Amino acid sequence: MAGSSSADAKAKLIQDLILYAASAALSMAVLFVGLRHLDPNREASKRAIESRKQLSKRLGRTLIHTTPYEDMIAGDVVNPDHIDVEFDSIGGLDGIKGTLFQLAILPLRRPELFCHGKLLGPMKGVLLYGPPGTGKTMLAKAIAKESGAVFINVKVSTLMSKWFGDAQKLVAAVFSLAYKLQPAIIFIDEVDSFLGQRRATETEMLTSMKTEFMALWDGFTTDQNARVMVLAATNRPSDLDEAILRRFSQAFEIGKPSVSDRTKILKVVLKGERIEDSIDFDRLAGLCEGYTGSDILEACKQAAFFPLREYLQDEKKGEQSQAPRPLSQSDLERALAESKSTKVAAKKPTIVSFRLDDYEDLD
Repeated sequence: MAGSSSADAKAKLIQDLILYAASAALSMAVLFVGLRHLDPNREASKRAIESRKQLSKRLGRTLIHTTPYEDMIAGDVVNPDHIDVEFDSIGGLDGIKGTLFQLAILPLRRPELFCHGKLLGPMKGVLLYGPPGTGKTMLAKAIAKESGAVFINVKVSTLMSKWFGDAQKLVAAVFSLAYKLQPAIIFIDEVDSFLGQRRATETEMLTSMKTEFMALWDGFTTDQNARVMVLAATNRPSDLDEAILRRFSQAFEIGKPSVSDRTKILKVVLKGERIEDSIDFDRLAGLCEGYTGSDILEACKQAAFFPLREYLQDEKKGEQSQAPRPLSQSDLERALAESKSTKVAAKKPTIVSFRLDDYEDLD
């Protein structure tokens, strides 16, 4: 009887231990799931893991070790081979392109030439400034393309976080990821909106981000072999913080193109288009006085609609033709006469209008 009682006690003890272990395991599972749901970056981390895999595939490199914050920046990384803008794609700016090749592109492409001493070290910062539409962003992409450097297009919205301390960690991730992927270019468009002059009214988070950015930027000067460059563009250089301006080794003003540059822009824009052989580019360039490269592109787009409109009108009348006629000198002159400069267009954009009856019989 005593033996049976002892056996029952042992069985009950084992059963209690099993139940306790199961209860503890269930509690740990619930706690783990709860902590995962409390993680402020849970959804972002899921997307980041996928971005990390895509980054490796996009760059054609083996999977590198990255932190969760670097994974969040990975979505803004562009393979230079996938950039379709080269120096030849940009009309004019020959002098600036030549200088940029020597000062910015060559150190990234040929690091062995710049590893002796400090005077020929890689540039740590280049600023492109000038009016809107002059090709600053295109030039930045072309620099990445020509140098073969990984292009990290930093977006302020990516760096912003409502959680304390995350913004600084994301800023740090930009530089650490660039260092791992070097040669790399950290590009900031409209840099004045992020690194503008520090004011008493700005938030503590933005001030901390600026301080962190500058501290990390300076950190690369201790490594002479680091091929990481900060490239920025702005329409308002006067709004930049003085400490930021000091860190840009070179600043280039991308102004409105000259007559010769406008001729080159027209030739680049119309390259590959169906145009008449009698196009007088010099005359057209003279009609573009005060226009930016973006203005010229929009005017050419407007001119391209004139042959299309005639084609649709002929089609409506029953006159069949294989394709719209080539773009003519008169089309371009008419478009330039009707178009407006950037300042006027910003107030009231130029709209190419067509009558509704031009399209009634398209069905």
